[in-house]
Amino acid sequence: MEKLTNKEEEIMHILWKLEKAFVKDVLAEIKDDKPHYNTLSTIIRNLEDKGYVAYNAYGKTHQYYPIVKKEDYRKRFMNMAIDNYFNNSYKNVVSFFAKEEKISVEDLKEIIKLIEKEA
Repeated sequence: MEKLTNKEEEIMHILWKLEKAFVKDVLAEIKDDKPHYNTLSTIIRNLEDKGYVAYNAYGKTHQYYPIVKKEDYRKRFMNMAIDNYFNNSYKNVVSFFAKEEKISVEDLKEIIKLIEKEA
């Protein structure tokens, strides 16, 4: 799975949400910094080249749909982030979020319960 640019990832989130979409549908979903239609079309074709989307042709118009599941991409992205930023340590990940106060004691207790249940 090839790495996506930020804009490609934004487009993939829209395609995962819509499931199937024409370029105009994707463009309508973009809130800020809307690209030109042709630019967006090129980005989507790049996603096709990278193996993330496929399409159904209706004459000269294409309806695009994701062929990489959001969950598969999330797993790859999270594994890369944990490897690159936390020395492949989940303990470091949890410590980071605890220090940043992004995770509560209650959340940590719930995570521990989940781990103990799985063990």
